[in-house]
Amino acid sequence: MADQGETARHIPLMILAWAWVVLPFGYGVYQLLLKLTQLFAG
Repeated sequence: MADQGETARHIPLMILAWAWVVLPFGYGVYQLLLKLTQLFAG
């Protein structure tokens, strides 16, 4: 089993890994919504 110190070291890495995936995905969804509004509005 992992002790508390080892688990605490993995938390920043997990935050970085999730941010690496979520931020570009969120930006892509945002750009998609902008393009969809332009497509259907005009």
